[in-house]
Amino acid sequence: MHPPEEGAAHRGELVVVTGMTGAGRSTAAKELEDLGFYVVDNLPPTLLRDVVRLVDETRGFEQPIAVVVDVRSGSFFDTLRANLAQGATGRRTTLLFLEATDDVLVRRQEAARRPHPLQAGGRLLDGLHRERQVLADLRSDADLVVDTSNLNVHQLTARVAEAFGAPDAMRLKITCTSFGFKYGIPVDADLVADMRFLPNPHWVPELRPMTGRDEAVAAYVTERPGAQEFLAQYVPVVQTVADGYLREGKRFATIAIGCTGGKHRSVAMTEELASRLRALGFDATATHRDLGRE
Repeated sequence: MHPPEEGAAHRGELVVVTGMTGAGRSTAAKELEDLGFYVVDNLPPTLLRDVVRLVDETRGFEQPIAVVVDVRSGSFFDTLRANLAQGATGRRTTLLFLEATDDVLVRRQEAARRPHPLQAGGRLLDGLHRERQVLADLRSDADLVVDTSNLNVHQLTARVAEAFGAPDAMRLKITCTSFGFKYGIPVDADLVADMRFLPNPHWVPELRPMTGRDEAVAAYVTERPGAQEFLAQYVPVVQTVADGYLREGKRFATIAIGCTGGKHRSVAMTEELASRLRALGFDATATHRDLGRE
């Protein structure tokens, strides 16, 4: 989203929560409420400016607001996109999009025993495909995309708290996450790097049972030819991209570092990359999507 107009920077945060049915919108909304946000669920986008105005008048400009918008808003999404693009609310705004794979969403909906709002008497999967089409433009506009496929309620709550517990508009929040290519590339990745050019500790018997978090594996990986050269050249790339993201009003970035199984090389290099970024003053954290799956 674009930054608010000059003179409105003192106003509180506005978080617009949207995404796929079953991806965790309610969980995100509850956590935002616990963090002190004034939360409005299932808000028709045409009322967004009115809600912000009423909160400004009754609770003050510093009161953070979160609104949850789902697919039932339908044709009003164009109004939402226009208001956000124009900075019409006068607040610093973040568009949070919650995502998950079709198979995960189907399991969650079936467990909840609830039909999909766009199912229209057909299959649940048909409703999900229609929803993806409706939400495609909003997803492309999102400041932060969170893939909840492999997150439980507590992990999603922690992710929301990490992103919005202490908002700082002047810093980019970077999540460095390791993954295994055999499990697929993270759908929420902004940048992807491949560590399969490094020798695999899996073939070293004493290192095989360890992970990239263990000192012996980390040393083995980072001392291989090309590892230090990659880090030395990749960190400036991240710095350049980060500067551009901030200029464009984007405050969250996910850097995905992959290897074959997401256990050794990607984990070690993710930890090292996050450490180097923190040393440069970035708000960088390291997570490991596939650690423990092997």
